[in-house]
Amino acid sequence: MIVGLIIACEVGFWVLLALGLAVRYLLKWRRTSVVLLLCEPVLELVLFVATAIDLKNGAEPSWEHGLAALYIGYTVAFGHYTIRWLDGHAAHRLAGAPRPPKPPRYGRARAAHEAKLWLRAVFGGAVALALLQLAVWYVGEDGDVSSLRSFQWVAIRTVGIYGLIALSYTVFPRKEPASALPARDPEHVTDADVRRARQNEEQVR
Repeated sequence: MIVGLIIACEVGFWVLLALGLAVRYLLKWRRTSVVLLLCEPVLELVLFVATAIDLKNGAEPSWEHGLAALYIGYTVAFGHYTIRWLDGHAAHRLAGAPRPPKPPRYGRARAAHEAKLWLRAVFGGAVALALLQLAVWYVGEDGDVSSLRSFQWVAIRTVGIYGLIALSYTVFPRKEPASALPARDPEHVTDADVRRARQNEEQVR
């Protein structure tokens, strides 16, 4: 039941998001779109309550409950980020707004970007760990909480691996290809030339 509810929440997330953006930019119903987008957190609340009820009714803690906690943590951390990203592209496609800037790809800017995403992952992992710990306390040490404990380690390992990947962009920063810079004498290359070259590279891609 829990897995089916997770799938339903994921589908509901994208359906509400699509409806919210459609009524905002196609029908110009901004207030209605706000209401639809505000319904997104309700899906996580429904999943959390359903998981708690399932445990209260005597269900043995299983991987399904652990997966539900990880899913809630992920959506709490990255849900708003995803909505904002898609909203910017919808405004560009449907309302003539400027094209959203792409994430940085090179140097310190890329490292900073990856670090911010990792902090979101840390927040999501903390939410998942807290929910799993609440479930452990609720079941009690007399019950079988091994699956819940294992998913706590899954959350910790996932955040740790992501942190190493994010750190790699600081330790080994990606350098911008020389082909992206204008073929001019280095002493006469200005900041405007560099920005123009980067814009040209993004358009080509």
